[in-house]
Amino acid sequence: MQIRVALPNDMVNKDPVDDGASYHGILADLLIPGRGEPLKNGALVVKDSTIEWVGPQNEIPSEYSSIRFSRVPVLMPGMWDAHTHFEGVGVAIGIRDSMKPFLPGTATLIGAVIVDDMRRTLMAGFTSIRELGGYGGDVAPAIDMGAIVGPHVYAAMSILSITGGHGDIQDVPLQTVLDACAHGSSSSFVCDGVDGCIKAVRQQIRRGAKVIKVCSTGGTLSLNDQPEDTQFSPEELRAMVQEAKRSSRVVAAHAHGKPGIMAALDAGVKSIEHGSYLDEEVAAKMKEKDAILVPTRHIVEGLIDGDDDLDPRQRAKLERGVQLSRDSIKLAIKLGVKIALGTDTFSSDRNHAVAHGKNATELRYAVEAGMTPLQAIEMATATPPETLGPQARKSGQLKAGFDADLIAISSNPLEDIEVLINPDNITHVWKGGVVFKSPR
Repeated sequence: MQIRVALPNDMVNKDPVDDGASYHGILADLLIPGRGEPLKNGALVVKDSTIEWVGPQNEIPSEYSSIRFSRVPVLMPGMWDAHTHFEGVGVAIGIRDSMKPFLPGTATLIGAVIVDDMRRTLMAGFTSIRELGGYGGDVAPAIDMGAIVGPHVYAAMSILSITGGHGDIQDVPLQTVLDACAHGSSSSFVCDGVDGCIKAVRQQIRRGAKVIKVCSTGGTLSLNDQPEDTQFSPEELRAMVQEAKRSSRVVAAHAHGKPGIMAALDAGVKSIEHGSYLDEEVAAKMKEKDAILVPTRHIVEGLIDGDDDLDPRQRAKLERGVQLSRDSIKLAIKLGVKIALGTDTFSSDRNHAVAHGKNATELRYAVEAGMTPLQAIEMATATPPETLGPQARKSGQLKAGFDADLIAISSNPLEDIEVLINPDNITHVWKGGVVFKSPR
């Protein structure tokens, strides 16, 4: 609904804005800023792609008297998913298709499939994603040019792994993996030794990486390693962090086991992905280093309850780690570790528990673990941009000077966080000030 705003007569008179820019305003019964206290009867003014003013409706400056305002029940920043993968799993390839990603034409097929994944992610209220391995970075230029619809994409391009480690495709001939790495056509990249690791970081940046993803431990879905295994050496980790820093990038570390988490933190990584074996010592180190936990509860719960065709080795590791994951986030919340929303979403099958567009389910697990709904929203909005260090734009908060990435919700998520999980409740989505979803 478009309305005109009646401004108080005693306000200082200023000429209406007329500078050739595009303005629009939004009135909200409740405005949730992302970080800070909610504002009842709030208002916001967007100039082009940026928020220009935020405040109470009865204090709207008079220079905005000529612009039109929309009214929504609840307004908040667009959400972020700081750990996603766009790889066409379930449609272009199966969860156990190891060889198919290396075959001619598969990358093109994956690219076609994830176009709809990108759209569904945006329509679910996620205006930005950090992709830690996948093909999202390859289609991001098409989003930026307006050829396809999707969120802002900050991609790592390939996951960096030791030979035989979590990011290595362990049931495919090694030379096949190495050939794909050499041609930049794989979502995983094998590197060993300090010199090899430095070169790998440079190659990802050359491809357009905004963040570097490394595996400091083994994982759940890889075959011949364990989540508790430590992988890259301390020297290799430090070299990658320092090389990334030279190009104003930070490093995200896939890390389950405690020794691998501590090694990654000592090397200076910005975020710990999963963090299954987090304890009080790890929490203290994370706070000391100003590191961020991205717990990815959504994939653990989605897979443990699902009927995926997992290898028995994968299923055994998953069952062993599910309670660790639950305990980790509870302790992190209790001890005040900084947490960003990340889901590990990977499936293009719309019926799958971890399908793109269901990302907000992570909020449910955060609240169950002890967060308030307001804290969970901060986890989904204001905190995730920090996982990108210097590469992040001003985003995730309703503040003047920040990107106009906004969503409107049909009812109050502070009373029921479940509201955000159903995309139908996300009535409006603005990205860069442009409306991509509205009732009309």
